[in-house]
Amino acid sequence: MTTDYTNKPLIVITGPTACGKTPTAVALAKMINGEVISADSMQLYRGMDIGTAKPSIEERKGIPHHLIDVVDPNESFSVAIFQKMAGETIFDIHSRGKIPILAGGTGFYINAVVHKGLLSSEMPEADDTNIRKELLQQATEKGNMFLHDRLKIVDHPSAERIHPNNIKRVVRALAYYEVNGKPISSHRPVIDTLYNTLFIVLHRDRALLYEAIDKRVEDMVIRGLVEEVEKLLHNGVNETATSMQALGYKEIIPFIKGQCTLEEAVTAIKQGSRRYAKRQLTWFRNQMNGQWLSMDDKTHEEAASIIANRHRYLRKRGCL
Repeated sequence: MTTDYTNKPLIVITGPTACGKTPTAVALAKMINGEVISADSMQLYRGMDIGTAKPSIEERKGIPHHLIDVVDPNESFSVAIFQKMAGETIFDIHSRGKIPILAGGTGFYINAVVHKGLLSSEMPEADDTNIRKELLQQATEKGNMFLHDRLKIVDHPSAERIHPNNIKRVVRALAYYEVNGKPISSHRPVIDTLYNTLFIVLHRDRALLYEAIDKRVEDMVIRGLVEEVEKLLHNGVNETATSMQALGYKEIIPFIKGQCTLEEAVTAIKQGSRRYAKRQLTWFRNQMNGQWLSMDDKTHEEAASIIANRHRYLRKRGCL
């Protein structure tokens, strides 16, 4: 597909988990004739609905949603693939006279879509094969957190962005440091903005956010999270697959194996989700130049109305 992105409008709605991104995006799409593109690295996987808070057909309210259920849980996926698929989807939405709304909390995926050259820019290369093998062996013997703690010492910005279970990226960052003597985060490619982007970061008071996270986790269990994980394992999804390292899945597996109680698993999901929300907020502050919008005193429709008005204003001025 030939795509011409120059000066095309794009609205991005992001923020930490459980802050209301999806319902706000749906409400906005209804107001401005838009369609939603999911920017969630786990909603891509088929059969992973409850634990990823994937919007149901009813919750989508007739608004087309893209890049949901596009890959099987055992399949590999990358940000480069996402970048290509999202770009083609945005082009398609524009071609039909509608406004694309990229909504989700996976910051690295969003950056890859919004900025051209983020993945293709040249990165200094060297033969680090043996180093990577040694690091992977250490991860096997001492656990993922051992390597992630090492990364915190030599490259704290990368450690903030990379989840401890994303062992491939942790190893890559550590290997880069070993070979080049400087952190990979110090490599700053020249990046140009690909679209005319309205970037909105939703946020909530920390206590309210944590309360919403706890309630979401409890609702997931009531709706059948354990059964969903059991079904995935029964259908042959490997528990070590990237998809099964998602919050809400990797914590349930020990319960299914009889290694912990359900209460312990739920507590672990809540704690992990809070830490993830904290990392997301750090990423949004440091990596994304967005307009912050508090959800403390707003409904999703009120927030969408504010964004819609901002969108209309910028379009009239020729900025979007």
